[in-house]
Order: sequence, then C-alpha cells, then structure tokens
Amino acid sequence: MFWEQLDGRLLPLVQTPRDTLMVTLVEFLFAFCVLGAIAILPRSFFYGGLILKNLWRNRIRTILTGFATIVLVLVVTLVWTVLVFLANVTSEKANNLKAIVTERWQIPSQMPYSYAARLTEGAPREPGDVRIDSSRDSMTWAFFGATLDPQNRTRENSLFFFAMEPDRFLTMMDGIDEMKPEEIEAVRAGIMQMEQDVTKVIIGSEKLKAMNKRVGESIKVSGLNYQGIDLEMTICAEFPEGRYGQSALMSRERLNRSLDEYERKNRKPHPLANKNLNLVWLRVPDTATFQQVERQITTSPEFKSPAVKIETASSGVAGFLDAYKDMLWGLQWILVPFILATMSLIIAMAISIGVRERRKEIAVLKVLGFRPVQILILVLGEALFVGGICGFIGSAGTIAYFNHYLGGFKFPIAFFPIFLIPNDAYWWGPAIGVGTALAGSLTPSLSACNIRVSEVFSRIS
Repeated sequence: MFWEQLDGRLLPLVQTPRDTLMVTLVEFLFAFCVLGAIAILPRSFFYGGLILKNLWRNRIRTILTGFATIVLVLVVTLVWTVLVFLANVTSEKANNLKAIVTERWQIPSQMPYSYAARLTEGAPREPGDVRIDSSRDSMTWAFFGATLDPQNRTRENSLFFFAMEPDRFLTMMDGIDEMKPEEIEAVRAGIMQMEQDVTKVIIGSEKLKAMNKRVGESIKVSGLNYQGIDLEMTICAEFPEGRYGQSALMSRERLNRSLDEYERKNRKPHPLANKNLNLVWLRVPDTATFQQVERQITTSPEFKSPAVKIETASSGVAGFLDAYKDMLWGLQWILVPFILATMSLIIAMAISIGVRERRKEIAVLKVLGFRPVQILILVLGEALFVGGICGFIGSAGTIAYFNHYLGGFKFPIAFFPIFLIPNDAYWWGPAIGVGTALAGSLTPSLSACNIRVSEVFSRIS
C-alpha cells in the first residue's frame, strides 16, 4: 500500500494494519493541529494587538528590558559557545578516531625521531596486526618556538611553529571545515610551495599583523627551545583568522636538516637532536581498531626507552584542559545560572510594575467579561514576546558580530585561541529569552489574574 506522493516520489508507508492505524493517527493529529491553528488565529491577532499596544505604551521600560535581555543573551551565548565546543572536542567518538602518541613519563613529550617510522604505521609485528596508512592517516609534530629578535623578545615578535609534514595539514588537522573554500585553496597553494622548498613557511594572519610582516617577505628567526638554531624563512602563505591565526607551519624536513647542520658545525649533536618528536597523530576507523593499535604500540619492545603511551585525541585534550577545569566549572555552574536568574528578576520586576500600574484596567477587563485565563495570556504574552524577540536579536547579533565581523570569539584556552559561534545559537537566544521570561513573569501574571474587582473599585470610591 502506498500513501501520498511527496516530492514526486511514492513513499511506501503502509504495509500492515498496524501501520495503517499509525498513519491514520498521525493524519488525525496533523488535521487537529491545523484546525486548531485556524480556530485560534483570529484570537491570536486580537491578543497580539493588545500585547503590542501595552508594550508600546510603556516603551521606555520595554526598550530597557529588551536591551538587558539582549546583553545577557549575548554573554550566555559566548559562554555556551566555549563550553559546547570543549565538550565536543573532549567527547569520545565511535568512528574516525584520532589518537595521540606521546612520551609516557614526561611532559612535554620528547621522543626520538627514530620512533616516527614505526609509530606512524601503528607498530605492526604479526601478520594479523593493524597497519595504518602512514602516507594518509598519520602525522608527526615537533614544536619550534622562535623569535625575530633574541635580544629583545616580545609577544609580538615571537612565533610558535608546528614542524610537520606539510601535506597532512589539510587532511589531519582539526578546524579545516571552519575555513572558507578560497582560504583552503590559498593554504593548499602555500603547502605545495613548502613541499618544493623547505625554507617556505605559512604564518597566521593575526601573527603577521603583530609582526608587521606580509606574504612574500623573508624573515630570520632564532630558536627558543632549539637554542643555537637560526633559520631564514620566506612567508609563502597565511592562515586565515581563526584557530590558526596565531600559529605557523614549517616543514619537518627543515627542522631535521637544521639539526644535522648544527651537528656538522659544532661537531656534536644538538641537545634535542634525539628528542625532537613531540607528538604522533594517528587516524583509525573505529574503537576496536584503536584498541588493537594501542596494544601493538604499548607492548612493542621498540618503544621502551623512553616509554610511550597512546590515547584518543579527546582524552589528550581533556588532559590539557585540566588546568582550566575550575574556571570552566565556574562558568557553567556559577556565571550562567546567575545571568539567567538576573534575566528572570529583571523581567519579573518590569511585569510586576506594569501589573500594579494597570490594576484598574485589569478590573475593567474583568467587568467586560475577560476571564482570568485571558488576563494571564495578555500579561504572559508581553513577557514572552519581549523575551523571544530580544533573545533572537541577541543570539543573531552575536553570530553576526563575532563570526562575520571579528572572525570568532577570541578567548584563548589551552591551544584553542578562538571560538566560532555555532548555528545552534539561533535557537539558544529565543529559548533563553522565553524561558527566563516565563520564569520571571509567572508570579506577576498569576497575581494579575487574582485581582478582585470589588477591592479595586472600593478604593476608587
């Protein structure tokens, strides 16, 4: 049996008597909702007109209440943006997992680069072991801190390089989906130049502004953690504003060559020559594969001096965020509830003042035949209208200002320098506004319903 034709296709919806009953019930509920909406539509226009007139009559109070709602929604949206993003990056995934291999007993991790070849394959030893495609699903990291002026080091002239395989940046790094297509193409063009010339580097746009440098210029940097290594570089591209706006990318091969050159020049290896592998990233399809790779690496006799550990990317990020857990807890359980309570209190005060001012009007409405539930709808409607509209304005304005004008919310936490407001914020604002308006206006609305006509007119007489 087939139901209605939707989008030019016949959808097989009913095949059993039970299915027929469910479809009939859904049709009945849908028809009931449509008829109900048609029935209350004229009355909704009636109530809406009265609500708008009452709000406009006290326009100063309405504007101030709405402005306070917009500001508080903005603050809550920013806080929730950070909390939701961190919750997502620290939550375990079932598929397409990323794993991090680091030194087990030392922070920062400093492994010999000789580990890289086997770790990037997942350290298979037996015929049935999992073998990772090291040309696609792995990358190595080394951190190269540098400054343009070693005699007068400042935040503006200091850089933080990821020394890695350049071709893995767009396929293995997080946050690439936040870039625009033209920005990705510009980065890809820069990566192609880096693969041909290891002296080329890519630097974030915000860091370039701080250094007063441009794409195409040459710079000379002195290593901070790699003391004694000075490198001349050419800026071939820039990262857009966002997560990598303050970062820089150099070729892993450039770092390896500079360590060899240091050894030839000084006739001894650099102190970090055997400790220049900080992280190894691996991508595995599912949890079972990760567990197998974890067993292969942790039980391998090749990685005992120093010993290594492997964990999911979410666990590794959670470890980095331990230093911020008190601040994040305060944001979630102190700041946000306090703001929501403040919004409810502001709306409660505004509605209470309005109810006290209109006691005579409410009494007259009751004399004219308005029932308590109709009075409740009018008073609640004012609060819900202001809360919903101003909540949406607050969240939409937050997205427009921070995402499209500033390029994101700049609130550095660990290695996350900037946060983009998610599209879910479009409904956060109305939900916050309506929820706090309902909580704040419920008591004044009930008091308006309970106004006694006799008491009001006895005071007038």
